[in-house]
Amino acid sequence: MKVNIDASAGFCWGVVRAIDFAENELQTTEKIYSLGDIIHNAAEVKRLNDLGMETITVKDFPKLEKGSKVLIRAHGEPPSTYQEAIKYGLEIVDATCPVVAKVQERIRKFSDNEFQVVIFGKKDHAEVIGLRGVTGDKAILVLTPEEALEKVDFSRKTVLFSQTTMDRETFARIAEALRERISQLYIGSIEEEAAIEFHAKNTICGQVSGRDKKLREFARSNDVIIFAAGKKSSNGKVLFHIAEEENQRIYFIEDADEIKPEWFSGAETVGITGATSTPRWQMEKIKAYIENNFS
Repeated sequence: MKVNIDASAGFCWGVVRAIDFAENELQTTEKIYSLGDIIHNAAEVKRLNDLGMETITVKDFPKLEKGSKVLIRAHGEPPSTYQEAIKYGLEIVDATCPVVAKVQERIRKFSDNEFQVVIFGKKDHAEVIGLRGVTGDKAILVLTPEEALEKVDFSRKTVLFSQTTMDRETFARIAEALRERISQLYIGSIEEEAAIEFHAKNTICGQVSGRDKKLREFARSNDVIIFAAGKKSSNGKVLFHIAEEENQRIYFIEDADEIKPEWFSGAETVGITGATSTPRWQMEKIKAYIENNFS
């Protein structure tokens, strides 16, 4: 049985950058605090914790010594987090992904210009909390076209953005549903000139969306797929379902000890892939585990 690792899998550059920030700081200081899990991957978080990183929340700020270093992970944070850090005399190490930071800035500009901001994203996702925060938590969150049609006020000029790790197809359907409703309400009527201004800004990360085609090809080319990711990884869930559309013999795991021998019955090839938060070393570990125990 041949075991293959997906060449297109592994950390996105935003995650690599955040981890580099943490590792560089730990070379000169014994402790750095990560505001939330630096990455939605338990194995990688443990590795960094062993080096001296500790995961905290904003509620822990009052307990930290003045001058303590707090790392903002790639997901970014709302303005209120920075204000709290200043209040308690903490030093921010800002590892917000530049892609996310740019989305935050674009949303802020539209919000400041009185646009109704709609975000295609998951309510409790760290990135979305930051994106919504720049609007004073006024942005509307949606996951489906139906939800967008129900929540949007069509009397206001509107802009649609996306969490960077969502899927392009659903974003396109939401944008089209909003455009169609606006057309139905205004175009061809005596109020046509009053039609609201609407913009759809596809802010899904190119590295994330670009993986779709390669992942589909990889899933089709192997008999069995082992998908390794943290169960909290939003990107992992999206990519898992994309691979599942091409290969139903796919199994979601966080670590090698979850693998069951019956998964490989009759298989000649096994493919190992994962989320943009899955480290290469973890996929190599899973490959070795399969080869040593099931080949």
